[in-house]
Amino acid sequence: MSRTEPELLRTALLHLDFIDEYASMDLEQSVVVDAIALRLAGMIDALSGLPAPVLDDLFGEDWSAMRGLRNRIAHGYHLVAPEVLRITVIEELPDVREIIESRLRTS
Repeated sequence: MSRTEPELLRTALLHLDFIDEYASMDLEQSVVVDAIALRLAGMIDALSGLPAPVLDDLFGEDWSAMRGLRNRIAHGYHLVAPEVLRITVIEELPDVREIIESRLRTS
């Protein structure tokens, strides 16, 4: 059974909630960085269940970079610098959250 768009978007938001919680902790601790990386990969995995036209509408060219980050986390975490995750959490995820919440409001 495939999941609906709202279900996938809510799952992505759940992962973002955990990321926000972890981001309030010491981002110098590797266990915190690991937790963020796993939830970030989970968020991207949830979103990847959406049809390609929806992903393109929501994220445009950024989707390719998001998917690439997920692949680096899943297939070779040691290749993702903790600083990249910190910047992603602080500078990029608030916009991702807003995009997802906006889509949920209109769907």
